[in-house]
Amino acid sequence: MVGAPNVPQVVGIAGGSASGKSTLGQALAARLGHRACLIEQDAYYRDQTHMTMAERLRTNYDHPDALEHGLLTTHLEALAAGKEVELPRYDFACHTRAREPVRLAPRDIVIVAGLHVLSVPEVRARLDLSVYVEAAPDVRLARRIRRDVTERGRDLAGVLDQWLTTVRPMHAAFVEPSKHHADMIVDGEGEINMLVAQVQTALAPLA
Repeated sequence: MVGAPNVPQVVGIAGGSASGKSTLGQALAARLGHRACLIEQDAYYRDQTHMTMAERLRTNYDHPDALEHGLLTTHLEALAAGKEVELPRYDFACHTRAREPVRLAPRDIVIVAGLHVLSVPEVRARLDLSVYVEAAPDVRLARRIRRDVTERGRDLAGVLDQWLTTVRPMHAAFVEPSKHHADMIVDGEGEINMLVAQVQTALAPLA
């Protein structure tokens, strides 16, 4: 879907947990500089301040219902209309939203990266270019362990339990099938500059 001139183009980057989708989104945004802004779909996890910590820990965060897709699509529409938005901030240690949002001004190119960017129809419908990042399961698991232990305060046992009980089955049910909606599939184990160049080439006719 090619947008009209001067209308921001929305690039969606999806893929399995720890496939490299956020890394690609960040690198693409850095390469495009002031022309682009990046939205992480993870910021749209539902606020759970009304729940006990035990209840929060039992939540399936890998199911599409864990995310507030309506708010994300509203923000994508606003940015496409040239309006500033207030992005939520999510605390992965407490599983709640931070009190202060992040203000985001519209740019020529809006990049949105996340697990269910392609598996949810209302989000997918807002994309001008869709990218699926693919990586082997063992690579993704190793990356997730390193990330969750060092950056999100998790322990190894908890990371492995979540992988087996929710991450892997939700990947098979929702994420993996969503790659069939992608305009292009890239190798999440590839060199990042090469991946950015591939996406830029696909984006060039739209910009």
